[in-house]
Amino acid sequence: MPTPKLFEPVTIDGLTLPNRIVIAPMCQYSATDGRMNDWHLIHLGGLAQSGAGLLTIEATAVLPEGRITYADVGLWDDATEAAMRRTLAGVRQWSGMPVAIQLAHAGRKASTEIPWKGGRHIPPGTPQSWQTVAPSAVPYTDGDNAPMALDRDGMRRVRDAFAAAAKRAAALGIDAVQIHAAHGYLLHQFLSPLVNRRDDSYGGSLENRLRFPLEVFDAVRDSFTGGPVTVRVSGTDWVEGGWDIEQTIALARALESRGCSAIHVSSGGLSPLQRIPVHPGYQVPLARAVKAETKMPVVAVGLITGYEQAEAIVANGEADMIALARTVLYDPRWPWHAAAHLGGHVTAASQYLRCQPAIHRDLFKLPES
Repeated sequence: MPTPKLFEPVTIDGLTLPNRIVIAPMCQYSATDGRMNDWHLIHLGGLAQSGAGLLTIEATAVLPEGRITYADVGLWDDATEAAMRRTLAGVRQWSGMPVAIQLAHAGRKASTEIPWKGGRHIPPGTPQSWQTVAPSAVPYTDGDNAPMALDRDGMRRVRDAFAAAAKRAAALGIDAVQIHAAHGYLLHQFLSPLVNRRDDSYGGSLENRLRFPLEVFDAVRDSFTGGPVTVRVSGTDWVEGGWDIEQTIALARALESRGCSAIHVSSGGLSPLQRIPVHPGYQVPLARAVKAETKMPVVAVGLITGYEQAEAIVANGEADMIALARTVLYDPRWPWHAAAHLGGHVTAASQYLRCQPAIHRDLFKLPES
């Protein structure tokens, strides 16, 4: 039988993935002062045995004040780099899966409680809090402490922090970098007219609103040499008058012209007024629209749970890859099961080879030595 499209290799800017399944970045809210610990080793080590094509480290703050919560992972100094190095060493001892990292700054959505303690905004002056920043002094919700509007020096500090984190990622041997410009975090805040109320060259027109995210991309691209640099975007705010798919396409074209390796299309997260029509694959049309207007690889994400569904997305050309988040937390062997169902093959650790059912004796490939 022919190999399912989902299990065909794909090459992104020199990095070849064995299949089209990407594990999306998923925050664990379990770090201490930005430093990874044994939870991250267990979490990432398990996902590295999933058979996916790429594993992405969770949203990693480039500055302490760029964390969503006080328990977020960071990569801004030697201590956070050393902790991540230890985690990666443990993962890589037993898995050859390529590893990417998502670099992020939460902007006005920073300084919050961890989700299972309510996720509320924590105002400055209370424990585990700090002053947030944004393009403009517009809080996320009424009653939140307003963010401080970034001046040019503050913007340069953020841009340079992204570049410095990318340089640390290269030193760690990470295979690819993803810049987080989605879900209402800082770079998305610059893009959307709902939050960006600036009257300088970084606000107003679409060209101006693109300017800072593109400057960050250029800085990261210059710092992370020899590997893919991709961007995650929200294809729409799901709010009238906000960021939309037409503006997303304009951003995608600008990124492509600057050497962006791939684009990962999600949606929402910018405004509590969003009205999202949630259903299986609800974000795939956004990925399809971007793919129709660009040549770089496109990743689709969002309620992709079925094997046939995932295969159809890539086989029909709606996207080049699919990303799994909560789906793979619930079923960490989803790629195994998809391969068995579709007639594909996955790499599995030698310790697991004897577990494959008799009817799927050709499912596993030996890991490369």
